Order: sequence, then C-alpha cells, then structure tokens
Amino acid sequence: MLILRGMTLYLNTQTDLDRAIAMLVAADPRLTEVAKVAGMPALRRREPGFTGLAAIVCGQQLSTHAAAAIWKRVSDAFDPFHHDLIRAARPARLARLGLSAAKIKTLKALARELAAERLDLDTLGRQEADLAHGALTALHGIGPWTADIYLLFCLGHGDAWPGGDLAVQEAMRIGLNLDARPTPKQATALAERWRPWRGAAAHLWWAYYHAVKRREGILPDNTARTESKAVRSVRAGAPPVQARVKPTGKPHATQRGQRKK
Repeated sequence: MLILRGMTLYLNTQTDLDRAIAMLVAADPRLTEVAKVAGMPALRRREPGFTGLAAIVCGQQLSTHAAAAIWKRVSDAFDPFHHDLIRAARPARLARLGLSAAKIKTLKALARELAAERLDLDTLGRQEADLAHGALTALHGIGPWTADIYLLFCLGHGDAWPGGDLAVQEAMRIGLNLDARPTPKQATALAERWRPWRGAAAHLWWAYYHAVKRREGILPDNTARTESKAVRSVRAGAPPVQARVKPTGKPHATQRGQRKK
C-alpha cells in the first residue's frame, strides 16, 4: 500500500508519471490488467494561475467539446488573458461568449481576490494535497472537482485526487469489477491505497476510460494555450519527483464533478 503523508510529490515530467504508475501497479495488483488495457498515459499539464483555473471553471459540468469551444471564445476575447480584464468585463459580454451566470460570478470573484492579493494560486502546489484542496474549495464557486483538476493539471500535484470525476468513477467501476459506479466518497476511500500518487492513478483511470469507452474523459488539450513560459518554469522549478516509495503490502461524454453552488 502506497501511503506516505507529510510530503508533496510532483508529476512534472513523463518520466515522473511512468515511475509513479509502475509503483502503483507494483503496490496494487488489481491495477496490472488496468495498466495493460490503458497503456502508459500521457502526462497532462496546463498553464498555472488564473488562466489555468479559469479554463477549468469554464469546463465545469460540460462535455469536453463544449468546454473547449467556450474556452476558445473566452481566451480569444481576452488576449492576453488577465484577471484585471475579467474583473472589468461586463457580465453581458461574458454571457455572449457562452458563460453561465454562475461561472461569470465565479470568475469575477476569483479576479477580485487576485487583484486584492488575497489569493496566490501558484503556491498551492507546495501544500499537502488535502490542505490545498481545502484552500481552493473555500473560494466562491470552486468545487472539489475544479480544485483537484487545478492541482493536478496546473500544478502537477502528484496526490491530487478527483474523486468526483465521472469518467474516473466509471473506469473504476469497470476496472475494479464494482457493482456500481462509486460515489465521490467511495472513490476517495478506494484511492487511499494509492497515496501519495493518487494523481498518477487518476491519469491511469482516464487512460483506461478512453481505452474501454473510446471517449475522452478529461479536458481536451485545446482548452489550454500552447505551452507558455509559465508552464515551462513550473516544470523546471517545482521540487523534483521522489520516486522511491516502497509498498508495504496491505491489502459519457462528460466527466464533470459536482460544482459548489
């Protein structure tokens, strides 16, 4: 069982993910067949900060294609994308781009927090996963799924766990031969075995979902801009992966989780 608390581990490179998947499979034999079917998942990383979080907010509770289309309209309309521009934008203009009233309210609330320097999104990656998750979900309109996708994709947090993701839940139902799709609480309980690499496990389950369902289970790559200097600096500057964690031996078209109202 891979359980290691008090450390923040990162998925900054494909090598980090490959090693983490290998350790997960060695620690949990149930994942052997899952990994064979899924193949080695590709690491997903996105731009951190307001741009990355805004893209995720735009995709809440939408199909991957709808999310990509709306984000393209929003990011094209505000280029360069900056929280001051969103803070000053008229709600009617944002609505014409396809954003719901709830998402407009969330983006504007985030923009105000950033403008007032009460929020630093980039530093959350240095916190333990559960603490960083709690800090994000305390923000207006940021639910568990959004928080964990930000931590995993934008900050490379190795232990972020999107237990509310429908594609992950469905993949676990099939791959673990469960009677029903697990609830977010049940999925999180099952994932305890995969600490401190729950984020790598999520990558594996998304790849498995794609293999068995022939559908994309996570935000498509075109929801983010071409890799920027900010992404490259995160990859280069975040603490390195710590790969040697020894097991102890104990025993849709949409993937959106529940959004906080």
